[in-house]
Amino acid sequence: MSIASFRWTGLATHTRGLLITGTGVLVLTPDTLLLRLADLDMWTATFWRDLALGLVLMLGVAVVHRRATIRVFLAMGWAGLSVAFLFGANGILFVVAISNTGVANTLVIYATAPVFAALLSWIFLRERPSLELWLVIFFSCAGIAIVVWDGVGRGTLMGDLAALFVAITMAGMFVILRAARAVNLIPATALGSLVAGLAVLGVASPLDVTWGGAGYVAAMGVFVLPISFALITLGPRYLPAPEVSLLMLLETVLGPLWVWLVLSEEPPLLTVVGGAVVLATLAGHSAYQLNRNRGAARAP
Repeated sequence: MSIASFRWTGLATHTRGLLITGTGVLVLTPDTLLLRLADLDMWTATFWRDLALGLVLMLGVAVVHRRATIRVFLAMGWAGLSVAFLFGANGILFVVAISNTGVANTLVIYATAPVFAALLSWIFLRERPSLELWLVIFFSCAGIAIVVWDGVGRGTLMGDLAALFVAITMAGMFVILRAARAVNLIPATALGSLVAGLAVLGVASPLDVTWGGAGYVAAMGVFVLPISFALITLGPRYLPAPEVSLLMLLETVLGPLWVWLVLSEEPPLLTVVGGAVVLATLAGHSAYQLNRNRGAARAP
């Protein structure tokens, strides 16, 4: 056994989950910037991003499992079909939300995903959230609310409902991934992405892409999204669904930071304050969990 393998196997389950999910979310954070740089309408961007993501994940599954690829897809069962449906629906609903209500409204409503994940885990998995986790959820949601406080407007009912279902589908997907953690469900995200991309083909304009835009779309669909969502899909094997949802909030905070650094779009003061609240809350929670895990490992 190599030193790296020994160090990895010696890590506590929760620590593995933090490293895997945290890395996946950090890889995902430039997604918003790349989408802005591609300069495409939302439906066309959704088509290419989901199609590329699905194809790359499919290729990855085929390379890893080779002759057993079909067997891996069949082994997903109801959990895989459920994750594929929720993952595909989530991507489409997000576009509907952004198109029919304010971005601020969408972010505020999406920030409720950890709450839904905690409730669904409690109901279906009997994983009762601790008081500590409820406090982390509360302060994280408060930080997101601060970020979008200035921009909250009155959106349409359709957009607000779509944003609500974005939060619910994301939470539901993490709960299913947690319940079926013994099953490889990365193929399910590949299937869901392909279905979502093909579903918007009728309203997209796939050929309206410049060479520069194609490069940014390729960066999203071939590198950023497959790596990040493959890791995020593995996260619930090691972490409760509410904690995975909480770590996803990092993308909401750090995504605009990339836009600021590259496009010089300086964020408002409340964005900085709210982002600091979220980052401090999640960093404190992660540090506490890591310290507790080390203490448990040293205990006789």
